[in-house]
Amino acid sequence: MRSLLSRHRLAAVFACALALGGCSLLVPPAVVRGNRVDPSELSQLVPGTTTEATARGLLGSPTARGTFDPNQWYYITETTRQVIGGTQGVLNQGVVVLHFDQAGVLQHVDRISRKAALSAPIVGHTTPSPGGSAGFFQQLIGNIGRVGPSATQNQGPGGGAPIP
Repeated sequence: MRSLLSRHRLAAVFACALALGGCSLLVPPAVVRGNRVDPSELSQLVPGTTTEATARGLLGSPTARGTFDPNQWYYITETTRQVIGGTQGVLNQGVVVLHFDQAGVLQHVDRISRKAALSAPIVGHTTPSPGGSAGFFQQLIGNIGRVGPSATQNQGPGGGAPIP
């Protein structure tokens, strides 16, 4: 009797493990965005000797160039996976920055990870706008005299602002 009960428990545990293992088939695959830099290709870049043409041949075109210094090349990559609600969960982020001199020779390489990212706080203030704010009754009663053909006589060609 006892061995029969333990067999049922073992079968139940096995069935649960099999069912949970099948759930991994429903997880969407990770998506890589941007220019992923392979570490073996990055190790082939030698500061002081590698040129822009060689770097472009190994790594491809950069994702972006420096706004104030076009001799800085940025290779930006991000790996995401869809999570609850269809939003994208970030699995990995990275930036590789190549610094070239004026002659187009590589000076040094920087790697920037997600840990070095700065968070930008969301400001909860609103921008003030000119004019007053009409209350509920002002909005309700304010349009009473504007209904009829005389209200549309001075409108512009698209029905917009009045023509002076």
